[in-house]
Amino acid sequence: MFDLFSGLPLAVGLSLVLALTLVLVFEFINGFHDTANAVATVIYTKAMPPHLAVFFSGICNFLGVLLGGVGVAYAIVHLLPVDMLLNLNNGRSLAMVFSMLITAIAWNLGTWYFGIPASSSHTLIGAILGVGLTNGLLTGLPIGAGINWGKALDVGLSLIISPLAGFVVAALLLLGLKKLFAGSKMHKTPEERRAINDKKHPPFWNRLVLVLSALCVSFVHGSNDGQKGIGLVMLVLIGIVPAQFVLNPASTPYQIQRTYDAAAHLNDLYLRNQAVLGDYLAIRQSHNPELPPAPRCNPQNTLSAIQAVRHSLDGVRTYDELSPDTRGRVRRHLLCLDDTARKVASLGVLPAGEAADLRRLRTDLSATTEYAPLWVIAAVALALGLGTMVGWRRVVRTVGEKIGKQGMTYAQGMAAQITAVGAIGIANAFSLPVSTTQVLSSGVAGAMVANRSGLHNGTVRTILLAWLLTFPASMLLSAGLFALAVLTLGL
Repeated sequence: MFDLFSGLPLAVGLSLVLALTLVLVFEFINGFHDTANAVATVIYTKAMPPHLAVFFSGICNFLGVLLGGVGVAYAIVHLLPVDMLLNLNNGRSLAMVFSMLITAIAWNLGTWYFGIPASSSHTLIGAILGVGLTNGLLTGLPIGAGINWGKALDVGLSLIISPLAGFVVAALLLLGLKKLFAGSKMHKTPEERRAINDKKHPPFWNRLVLVLSALCVSFVHGSNDGQKGIGLVMLVLIGIVPAQFVLNPASTPYQIQRTYDAAAHLNDLYLRNQAVLGDYLAIRQSHNPELPPAPRCNPQNTLSAIQAVRHSLDGVRTYDELSPDTRGRVRRHLLCLDDTARKVASLGVLPAGEAADLRRLRTDLSATTEYAPLWVIAAVALALGLGTMVGWRRVVRTVGEKIGKQGMTYAQGMAAQITAVGAIGIANAFSLPVSTTQVLSSGVAGAMVANRSGLHNGTVRTILLAWLLTFPASMLLSAGLFALAVLTLGL
């Protein structure tokens, strides 16, 4: 990894170190800020001693990042339009990253200090959208051009639907447990069990479910939230040292051939469907692969971009064979082809079989552009895992005691955790970022309502206010910081 500093000016190298450090600091804070929610129920119900719960949660977060892939990471990256990612210079890339990270770190620390289960995901996504909108305004683009609104809508829906689903599913699950196991000890709070049965811990099977579900929450949290850190690191690396990271330097000849073949098959697919795509893609016009790339991705340059990719990758076995400029052009073409393919799919004019083939071709096209080196994944995993092991007490007390008017029962903890595992796991499968904080807190609230325990209005009001304020506050703060940096430094 240290070869990435070779040839960099001192100021750029130091900025790179600082940017990477801030990403890891964000993930460390995310560890004790968000993961406290994952261990809150298991600690509050005395299913595990705090030190063991936090330790094993940290390990599961670490493993979740290592094994979770990069789908969510690039869902975060692609909130910014392809054109913006392709045309940012080093100075603006640094300003963008620092604005996002300072915003996310400041808000996370503030909400953690007051023990409020706010969402790191909302903070980060709001910060990204803030710099995207501001960059569009500062470069004279229409306000809508600064954000990939299709991806933003997908992410926004996942962030809205997941806590609502968490509330409803946890409530239904608890009602099912009450019906199936009426009179069971699982419906007691830790205080009631100690007073009535003189027992400190939950019944064995309830304890086992609480422990396993808590570890699973930590794992899926790591695989979802850890990828957000991976996406930030890749934004930093591609923005500051593009010659080394625009394409995966570890790509095998087979992976490069897959990319080459995908471009050829994409060309054939478009030609087969020129009756419905001819005007949109300008298929009937002549195309020149030697033309310089346009400053913005234009669907009417698609066939030229396909020819350029095939011309550049013909016979190539490793990306080291290509010059840095050629690697940059190939990445530009691949990102534009993927962006156009996404737009073509949204037109809804392709037969079902062709649309399915287009989805598979998009996966092959992005195989060497959507990646993360192992050292990046390991560093983010370590930061998140270590962060899990400190600072968890404030949020645990809020989740365990202050959401409901009564203490949490074992069954309520089980319902909330099982719901969180399912919701975050489904989001991971579809490469969508969600908030562990919101899903679990909503699950606890749903279980409280289903149990007719009632909600503590003051705490719920504070949590809802934090959720509502996080998004606009992070957008405004990151936008202000980015605009200040660009205008002050003349970037």
